[in-house]
Amino acid sequence: KNIYIFFTNHASMPQNHAHQRGLSLHRHKERGKEGQVLHRSKRGWVWNQFFVIEEYTGPDPVLVGRLHSDVDTGDGNIKYILSGEGAGTIFVIDDKTGNIHATKTLDREEQAQYTLTAQAVARDTNKPLEPPSEFIVKVQDINDNPPEFLHGPYYASVPEMSNVGTSVMQVTATDADDPTYGNSARLVYSILQGQPYFSVEPQTGIIRTALPNMDREARQEYDVVIQAKDMGGHMGGLSGTTEVKITLTDVNDNPPKFPQSVYTMSVSEDKVPGEEVGRLKAKDPDLGENGLVLYRLIEGDGMNMFEISVDSETQEAVIKLKKPVDFEAKRTYTLRVEASNKFEDPRFNAWGPYKDTATVKIMVEDADEPPAFTSPNYTFEVEENAPNGTVVGRVHARDTDVANSPIRYMILSYTDVDQFFTIDSEKGIIKTTRPLDRETQSWHNISVSAAEIDAKVRVNIKVKDLNDNAPEFAAQNDVLVCENVAPGKLIETVSAVDKDEMAHRQHFRFSIAPEAANNHNFTLKDNRDSTASIFVTRKGFSRMTQDIYFLPIEINDNGVPPMSSTNTLTIRVCSCDSRDTILSCNVEPFILPAGLSTGALIAILACIVILLAIVVLFVALRRQKKEPLIVFEEEDIRENIITYDDEGGGEEDTEAFDIATLQNPDGANGFLPRKDIKPELQYPTRPGTRPAANSVDVDDFIKTRISDADNDPTAPPYDSIQIYGYEGRGSVAGSLSSLETVTTDSDLDYDYLQSWGPRFKKLADLYGTKDPADDNS
Repeated sequence: KNIYIFFTNHASMPQNHAHQRGLSLHRHKERGKEGQVLHRSKRGWVWNQFFVIEEYTGPDPVLVGRLHSDVDTGDGNIKYILSGEGAGTIFVIDDKTGNIHATKTLDREEQAQYTLTAQAVARDTNKPLEPPSEFIVKVQDINDNPPEFLHGPYYASVPEMSNVGTSVMQVTATDADDPTYGNSARLVYSILQGQPYFSVEPQTGIIRTALPNMDREARQEYDVVIQAKDMGGHMGGLSGTTEVKITLTDVNDNPPKFPQSVYTMSVSEDKVPGEEVGRLKAKDPDLGENGLVLYRLIEGDGMNMFEISVDSETQEAVIKLKKPVDFEAKRTYTLRVEASNKFEDPRFNAWGPYKDTATVKIMVEDADEPPAFTSPNYTFEVEENAPNGTVVGRVHARDTDVANSPIRYMILSYTDVDQFFTIDSEKGIIKTTRPLDRETQSWHNISVSAAEIDAKVRVNIKVKDLNDNAPEFAAQNDVLVCENVAPGKLIETVSAVDKDEMAHRQHFRFSIAPEAANNHNFTLKDNRDSTASIFVTRKGFSRMTQDIYFLPIEINDNGVPPMSSTNTLTIRVCSCDSRDTILSCNVEPFILPAGLSTGALIAILACIVILLAIVVLFVALRRQKKEPLIVFEEEDIRENIITYDDEGGGEEDTEAFDIATLQNPDGANGFLPRKDIKPELQYPTRPGTRPAANSVDVDDFIKTRISDADNDPTAPPYDSIQIYGYEGRGSVAGSLSSLETVTTDSDLDYDYLQSWGPRFKKLADLYGTKDPADDNS
């Protein structure tokens, strides 16, 4: 038996018309080299790969292939079975013909191939006629995915002045199509924007410089757009783009340059060495280290009189006076200044020297020289609290001019605003004008001018300390102690401060003030290190008894002369939990505070007035409305009648009672009852109105009580409980009670209930109709 496999050749198949070709494998004989007959062993299923084009959208299911066995005579006794990936859902087989169809559109990017198993069995017995075998259905790729740059946009940099072809960076695009089939994933790169400065290699995506001598100082940033196109770049391919921002980095390709060749400056002969004469700057457009400039003096007759340095922030050359100049000795100086780069790039040495020079001419100006003090500054000391007029010290200046004019001294007012000092204008002797306090100001820095023209000198006056301040607590915080504190517990460590200067061996001593020496609550221990410890001496405290304690502590310093002060330590008693955690330090109030503000008192009085007005209004309204006076007797038979008052209408009665039965029958006849008015005097109950206790005439009792209520001005209105016991007279329905009859149930006739209306319909249905069972019996 032979097996035939027919499959569609999708590689050469048009979109909607599939060309089929078949393969048949037969048993045959092969002859060897010597002519013997070789019998080839039988093979059941021999498979080639099947192919299905992805994204096929034809009107009918796609025919993948056809299975056929040589034992199939076409009589329908062979049944073809398909199993495996997608069998029955994606791929279906005609069990009679063996045709395999793809029922769904396939995407190669989701799954590139499917492994299926085919078998031929007898239709009636399901007995295998061929052994099962696997075959593969491959999804044939089409160009349905454009290239994508997964990491764009890109940022890159390349040094300026780079050679043509310098690599900048490589960009890579990906294509989800099958790279092993056709050109769907064969990408070609091209540059859409960025020419003529850059180029890209078509196959690798490497971006390179395309223009020589690109200068950062002319343009620093470039926006380049790279395109990746599949199908080898041919027409009809899909494409994707990405942006690449390329920045030119700086190199030292520019020498420093002075804007002008000659600079003119001037300096007065009264300038001292180190003072600035002038500035000049060489410009370098490079950045960072490439733009750093070094300056030096290379020649000139002023090289010994002047020096040059660099301002690191502004990159300017600063020319300073090295030695004093004299207008009478020399009036002009010439300097030659050279500017060069600190870091040079040897690649550009061929372009010329990376330096520049300029000429600086300095003119000396004449000045009337002020007097010169014998010292650049003076420092004096004076005791604090010294009396006014105490001599502090003396300053001295001399005139350097040939004329040697007399000198006049003066303290500059802005340096001694409070005028603590005065100076002898001719001798330069400085004195105090008042006692000085070191704790207020320990140093006085004043300036004294010597006027022939303008000479100044700094005078520093130090105020020597005197122990004139008493010590005090370093902190004024309250001490918190628990109510259940144990005796001997340390509750605080106090320290002191003093405005005076502390000598090397000076310290503070602490003790309880004499007036509190006999207290039994706290004790103090001097630690002899300028601190003291406070301990509890009694067991427990009560906030209700006393919540604040004041402990006066005396602090002494051992200065000269010694000073002492008494400071009060405030100790608050607080409530604590079992872990000595403070919960509250406020005393719970038992009464209202004694002192209230005026606004609070006014608010309280206003509230009281409003409450009184409401009470008066309520009483007035109650007086206008007379309350009924109801006299209830201890034993009243009506209490036993009320529960039988509601006869109702059976199950149709949805109300507790009919209010119409409570209306006064006399009021219905036109007689209106009086309003209930409380009488001035209480009318006594008429004797003889109460029936005897053994009376059984309830109707007479009710009539008597009604008559009494109608004539009694103190009786309550008709809606009181006295009226509920009155059922009225002459009920049209009569009595429903069975107590008055002596007949049996069989003798009673309830047909008359049918004429009593809908309210008695349920009762009529229950008693007016005979039981059919009774009739049958």
